[in-house]
Amino acid sequence: MRNGICGILPVAMRPRFNTTGPCYADEHYMLPPERRLGRIMELIEDGRYFTLHAGRQTGKTTSAQWLIDHYNAGEQFSAIWVDLQIARDQPDPDVAFRVILNKLDDGVQMHFPLGKPAERDHLVDTPDSSVLRYLRDLAARSPRPLVVVFDEVDCLVGKTMVSFLTQLRDGYVARRKQPFAHSVVLVGQRNVRDYTLSQSERNAVAWLGSASPFNITAEATTLAAFTEAEVAELLSQHTTQTGQPFEAEAVAKVVYLTEGHPWLVNALADQVVDRDVRDRRVPITAAHIEAAKETIIVERRTHIDSLIHKLHDPRVKGLLDVMLAGELIPGGLASDDVDYTLGLGIIRRHKGEFVIANPIYREIIPRALTWNQQHSLHHPTEWYVRTDGSLDLPKVMERWQEFWREDGHLAADGFGYKESGPHLMLTAFLQRIVNGGGQIQREYGLGRGALDLLITWRGVRHAVEVKLKRQTQTESRAVEQVLRYLDTLGLTEGWLILFDLRSTLPWEQRLTQRTVEVLGKQVHIVGC
Repeated sequence: MRNGICGILPVAMRPRFNTTGPCYADEHYMLPPERRLGRIMELIEDGRYFTLHAGRQTGKTTSAQWLIDHYNAGEQFSAIWVDLQIARDQPDPDVAFRVILNKLDDGVQMHFPLGKPAERDHLVDTPDSSVLRYLRDLAARSPRPLVVVFDEVDCLVGKTMVSFLTQLRDGYVARRKQPFAHSVVLVGQRNVRDYTLSQSERNAVAWLGSASPFNITAEATTLAAFTEAEVAELLSQHTTQTGQPFEAEAVAKVVYLTEGHPWLVNALADQVVDRDVRDRRVPITAAHIEAAKETIIVERRTHIDSLIHKLHDPRVKGLLDVMLAGELIPGGLASDDVDYTLGLGIIRRHKGEFVIANPIYREIIPRALTWNQQHSLHHPTEWYVRTDGSLDLPKVMERWQEFWREDGHLAADGFGYKESGPHLMLTAFLQRIVNGGGQIQREYGLGRGALDLLITWRGVRHAVEVKLKRQTQTESRAVEQVLRYLDTLGLTEGWLILFDLRSTLPWEQRLTQRTVEVLGKQVHIVGC
């Protein structure tokens, strides 16, 4: 029982959707953690050392703590959970390992009454072997094979990280002759090969590429996203508890927007039922979910803020830059950078391609990158609204061309995203206007150099495709793409914005607008 070791009885609480830290069954709506663990328990039982990695707030700690409780409640293993977050970014091994040993003490005290090693106070004198000797002592005194789960392990850096991994390796190699952990699980956002960044660090742990002890290719594992059925199951727990239903369209909207990301699912549901629709007699609709999405983006909740911070990581930026511009990932881009961004959960594989992980991220990324520009633009929404309340998109495009000529083409260089700068600048301009009563949905057309935008204003949809003009055939191909986009949406009119960044023509000749009609559909071409 949680808190039982402290003699504190748990207080009955109203269940809620959790957006802060691990889930607990007596506090939160949650799914059984064991469902998502895949081969993890099999690897532990086989005595493997491996990483459990997934993006931020996807349930890693909840799963890790469930594993510990599960094994300690049985007769097969003794297990401890050690949170290393307090040693974050501490490059001095003397300081870092003092903290790590304290966390090991906490883990022992929390999970079983073995007490500290006899020489505990002297271990800090030799930090390069302190974890090794601590775990050897603990394994020797444990009544059952020892399982150790190190959480937030990828927050260790520099010499501390190298020493930590090396000590685990030394214990693994000699464990047939000296007691050591039966299985070690390293939990974090990244795979173990991404823990060390500098070349000297990589050289020091070159053994990571071998099968002893971390076979990083075969034994790295990750947590699956919630399935559509699991999202529905989680939301239904609230209905069972309160009687307030989620309409089928609302459930589908949550699935679509989040792609099953656990924090995003919980954040949308929590925003709606705990803030927006507190009257339990009112069913939750898709419109409620859409409004909740906007709220968590605008308020930049903790998870969103963490994502935004990662957008400035050079390893992430190089990949997202070409994706935002709709380009294929270049062969020269380091595969480790792709794997790193995948591990963070910012992108995912879909039908053999890399895509932004979910529609919420697709919206957050350009909005976050253009945040300052949006708020520095003086283009009030009312300038572009007709007397009947409709959006005057031709006027929007005229003003956009003026802005691009005067300031936009220069400001685009300030994003730090070289390939996608024009796309981002246009996004900032449109977002500033549409924020007053509509929304923009974004799709990145990887491999065709395009960004598809769907502007929805008071129920009316406007299709826009953005493309960089690189050759004479670009326009004809782009028009064909717009027509396919219109077919998909069931629309008869759309816009194509062509950026010709290599043109030496004067602005008066570059800034053009004309309309072509093909098979009964109109495409308005805006030259920039």
